[in-house]
Amino acid sequence: MKKVLLFTCLCCTFISCENIEKKAGEKLQEAREAFERGDFCEAKMQIDSIKILYPKAFETRREGIGLMQQVELKEQEKTLAYLDSLLQKKQGELDAMKSRFVFEKDAEYQNIGNYLHPSQVIEKNLHRSFLRFLVDETGQMTMTSIYCGASNIHHISVKVVSPDGSFAETPASKDSYETSDLGEKIEKSDYKLGEDGNAIGFIYLNKDKNIKVNYQGERSYSTTMTPADRQAAASVYELSQLLSSITQIKKEMEEANLKIEFVKRKMQEREAKTESAS
Repeated sequence: MKKVLLFTCLCCTFISCENIEKKAGEKLQEAREAFERGDFCEAKMQIDSIKILYPKAFETRREGIGLMQQVELKEQEKTLAYLDSLLQKKQGELDAMKSRFVFEKDAEYQNIGNYLHPSQVIEKNLHRSFLRFLVDETGQMTMTSIYCGASNIHHISVKVVSPDGSFAETPASKDSYETSDLGEKIEKSDYKLGEDGNAIGFIYLNKDKNIKVNYQGERSYSTTMTPADRQAAASVYELSQLLSSITQIKKEMEEANLKIEFVKRKMQEREAKTESAS
């Protein structure tokens, strides 16, 4: 009697396992079909559901792991192709735009060069208090408040004000210095985009208005941005947005390539294990 019961239990277990593997196999087939038509999200969802619904379908789950690796590989290759196409488009826009700027780079001391508007090169702006704008090759934009005068005002921030009274104010500069040249006092304070209290964005949005610049220091000093300076701010800002997007695309491409290498390595390891087991 005991032997009959044991045999019956074994048969039930075998049939149950067969049913589990069959149902899991149906899910895996749905995943394969989704993969073939390029619906990677659906394929991954179906593969994940096998683990959740049929945790004991070990053979099907192993096959699912292999399919998941193929899905992830194709997914990253598709992403990489899209990013490469986008990069080519953005690079074309940059090639058309950068000719309107002056590029400065000291090969001996700088790894990254800077673009600035021709109207704001140093030799054209000696002995002048103004806001200067530049952007480096990665897209990081910087605004510099430059003061030139007979005596120091020791400024560390600026406030930009539009005719309607709205304004933006920078926080205290993290990079400022003072010097003198033949009795003239010169002060410079830098404010990077994103750490500028939105002063750069404010100038860009009000580029067609007369903007007043108040230097914040031990002594008060004010000046008005010239149309050329406002145009320089707007042009450099637009270039910074383009350069930043190119930098981000390159970063995402690098990440996609790393993921592709990782998945391929995992696929090779899995094939090696399968061959050694057989």
